[in-house]
Amino acid sequence: MMANKLRKVLDRDEWEITIVDKHRTHYYQPGFLFIPFGIYNKQDVVKPKADFIPPGVKMVFSEVDKVEAEESKVRLADGSVLLYDYLIIATGTETRPDQTPGLVDKLWRKEIFDFYTVDGAVELQKFFKQWEGGKLVLAITELPYKCPVAPIEFVCLADAYFTEKGIRDKVDITFVTPLAGAFTKPIATKMLSELLAEKNIKVVPDFYLEKVDNEKKAIVSYDEQEIPFDVLTIVPMNMGNSVIERSGLGDDMNYVPTDKHTLRSEKYENIFVLGDAANLPTSKAGSVAHFAAEILFENLMSAIEGRPLMAKFDGHANCYIETGFGKGALIDFNYDTEPLPGTFPLPGIGPFGLLKNTKINHYGKVMFRWMYWHILLRGKELPIDPLMTMAGKKMIK
Repeated sequence: MMANKLRKVLDRDEWEITIVDKHRTHYYQPGFLFIPFGIYNKQDVVKPKADFIPPGVKMVFSEVDKVEAEESKVRLADGSVLLYDYLIIATGTETRPDQTPGLVDKLWRKEIFDFYTVDGAVELQKFFKQWEGGKLVLAITELPYKCPVAPIEFVCLADAYFTEKGIRDKVDITFVTPLAGAFTKPIATKMLSELLAEKNIKVVPDFYLEKVDNEKKAIVSYDEQEIPFDVLTIVPMNMGNSVIERSGLGDDMNYVPTDKHTLRSEKYENIFVLGDAANLPTSKAGSVAHFAAEILFENLMSAIEGRPLMAKFDGHANCYIETGFGKGALIDFNYDTEPLPGTFPLPGIGPFGLLKNTKINHYGKVMFRWMYWHILLRGKELPIDPLMTMAGKKMIK
């Protein structure tokens, strides 16, 4: 996104833009959720990164050894060095199943699966095709994690999938979370908790997962609660990329301390941070990166031109929530305002309903994949303001 935006405005004679990436393949990560249920397959979520890089941008496929921020250098794994005037860190967050005792053990990818990687999602699809029922447990290990609504979507889609297979009465679904309820925000939690109750999905809150017992086939909390499973779908611990740790740029979870409004590094004036790599107090979700990209672009241009950073990011997040049976919900919130009911994006018109379970919201989610490949990655303008608006929302007292 940033390469596409910047290449259009920076003089090619004055500015060289280089992307360093260790992966040649780009994944549409929201699509991983659909793979276990056969809605998408692997080929539906994969494209070559080179397809999205504009002419005049240099692409280096390499692992980064470390960033030497004091000297404005990026050292690559082969020992070569790139100098920079400005650096954008977009190293994201990644799942770390190795951080939970007993998780990557004899049941891993046999009766314990993640769906936050394409390989895990594909293996779970194979498993579900032949599974005849039992205790399905979804467990969130720790906060923060990518796409906070995805676990809720997973259990809703599982409910629909097993209903359509005719074995829902043989499948016991349990949603296990360290949160006090189904979501982080009270109004959305109420709506989503009622939705899960309607679907006969049990919610176990305040469960702080310590380990997985492969012999008992159970997850165990720090206060020694045990929840047995026949198949466990896990949201592993998330951490920032290890290059952040090697570079001395991160906190104890390898996220970069970042000004939550300007998106500039708190320590280095010529480093900006986009997306999940930052320690922002908002969702680690694709929509946040998309909205933040608009603000980062404005502030980076201000920095280049020697102007004060006037653009302020408000933590705007916008998430479609698949609820199964061709329906979906939608939430829209920021740092200060929790999800509220109403209409989006047009006040009073919609067509999407906030905190409502509707067919049109489902179509919004389905349509988003096309927008992602053809508009967002290519740095084109979205018809939605990057900052949250209260227009169309109803305050709840």
